[in-house]
Amino acid sequence: MVARRSITVALARFEDLVARGLRAFVEDDEHLEIVAADVEQHDLDGVLRVHRPRVAIVNFGGLRSPADVRRLHTAHPDTRLVVLANRPGPAEANQMLAFGATACLSKDTQARDVLNAIHLASRGLQVLPRSAAGGTATAGEQVGPDLLTPREADVLEHLQRGASNAEIALALHVGVETVRTHRRNIYRKLGVRTRRELAGLTSR
Repeated sequence: MVARRSITVALARFEDLVARGLRAFVEDDEHLEIVAADVEQHDLDGVLRVHRPRVAIVNFGGLRSPADVRRLHTAHPDTRLVVLANRPGPAEANQMLAFGATACLSKDTQARDVLNAIHLASRGLQVLPRSAAGGTATAGEQVGPDLLTPREADVLEHLQRGASNAEIALALHVGVETVRTHRRNIYRKLGVRTRRELAGLTSR
């Protein structure tokens, strides 16, 4: 009988209680092997390059912007990214998946569900939090980078297609100056300065 290979896992840095619990129940799973733990966000790229884990558990609160997820996904396509956030709602979860995460879960998710998500993610299956089915986070609960608003997401979609500000304004029935404002906010939130940088960031 062929022995089942362990799923290698890297853990980003989390709050103390979350980090201890996460490490404990991952270590208790005989099919998972931690290759790096307590990794600072700015060190994640190097750690993933060296250890090449099958799954990386990323702290939403440690991200500078959602674009960090896209950068990690683009640089390390063979590592599945599981993002843990403070009660993510549909917008947060869907945006993480859109930027390359394989799963987005709440930090208060039960251990067995997080483990299940790791196993599913290792096979490339996407996992959404229960709250994404209709729950929303209340004010002050979400700690992390600024997320795109629904209207900014609409503008981003048109920008990705190469549409001009005037064309976007016409399509969305808003003024050109409104489009410019949305575009500035998108660039700030995604950490880019030009359309070329945006195209490089969001291309698959």
